[in-house]
Amino acid sequence: MSKRSFLAFPPARYLCSAVLILALGGCQTTGIEDVTGALGGKQESVAKDAAKADIKADARPEMDALRERYRAKPSDPAIAIEYGKALRTSGQRAQAVAVLEQAVLAHPGNKALLAGYGRALADNGNFQQAFDVLGRAHSPEDPDWRILSAQGAALDQLGRNEEAQQYYAAALKIVPNEPTVLSNLGLSYVLQNNLSKAEQVLGRAHQRNQNDARVRANLALVLGLQGREAEAEILVKADLPPDQAAAKVAALRQLLAKKQQRADK
Repeated sequence: MSKRSFLAFPPARYLCSAVLILALGGCQTTGIEDVTGALGGKQESVAKDAAKADIKADARPEMDALRERYRAKPSDPAIAIEYGKALRTSGQRAQAVAVLEQAVLAHPGNKALLAGYGRALADNGNFQQAFDVLGRAHSPEDPDWRILSAQGAALDQLGRNEEAQQYYAAALKIVPNEPTVLSNLGLSYVLQNNLSKAEQVLGRAHQRNQNDARVRANLALVLGLQGREAEAEILVKADLPPDQAAAKVAALRQLLAKKQQRADK
């Protein structure tokens, strides 16, 4: 089996988490392992979430204060949005859904709440519900490119790649060459095993913002999947201290080795 053929897997099962992260503006990715976390399966994703929660441990006093503010005014939309975002960032995804769901029930027409709720649902794996809720967070008369991109990400998670690409195209009509949307679109092409198109789109994203480590990681992934490991490693190492660069390269090599193992089965 060729190196390209192992990508002919069911998209909803193996979609890499970067599509979601980049589109929804949630936790910031920091390296190649964040870009590809869900490719390794649920246990790896859970472990990564736990690690992120540990990283956020020093923010617990701030979280405690925010929690008290929410408890004092649970019906305040602004506080619910802030608290829900903080919960998502710290990996407490189910809690974020619960907080924002209650707020939306109290304020069903609040588009900012609906957008936050849709993002939380997607973080939690409720992709169809996320897509539906996000659709209520804006209107055809006043479209929001971030929400369009988020809806595309949800569709990609559901394996509806061609529909997802239509949403990315709509977002790009509003913000042409926006790197985060291009990056999501590129990863959508990866799911269709269209690696040449993915490279083209991710290359555009990288040209627009060469300082975005997330975009670089996604482009490196596509290069590596095409067997161009040396080019991928150069990209991964960009602007990183030697120890961090070595760690990212090791993560990329490990990922590519896993993909090749699947191809050989």
